Amino acid sequence: MSVSRWEPMKDFMTLRQAMDRLFEDSFVRPGRALDGSTAAYLPLDIYTTKDAVVIRASVPGINPDDVEITVEGSTVTIRGETQPPKEEGTYLLQEQRYGPFARSVDLALPVQADKAEAAFKNGLLTLTIPQAEEIKPKVIKVKSV
Repeated sequence: MSVSRWEPMKDFMTLRQAMDRLFEDSFVRPGRALDGSTAAYLPLDIYTTKDAVVIRASVPGINPDDVEITVEGSTVTIRGETQPPKEEGTYLLQEQRYGPFARSVDLALPVQADKAEAAFKNGLLTLTIPQAEEIKPKVIKVKSV
């Protein structure tokens, strides 16, 4: 048994190490949440049209029945799970993400959740949610008296 000197400063992380870890967790491995869970990140495209909010998500290899979409107020949540292929063998490279994914977005616009429509084509999920009537501009004609 050997005795080694305890150096308390050795256990601390340097500022550079902390910044490297922050950037790696944020950009290199964006699927890792702050709590350490590894739920896959779901990239979204969100835009508005004259009458609706449109959300597009790329979910290749997913059965449309395995995707769950919920709208509560102005918050939209999309969740599902990608199953790994049942192939035998040893991977030489595996970059595809498998497992659960979820994404919640607050639209900050009043929407009509009961009239939302979801379409799934070629691995692209398109969710169209009509905007609430109170947000649409009203045109008032001026009459001369």
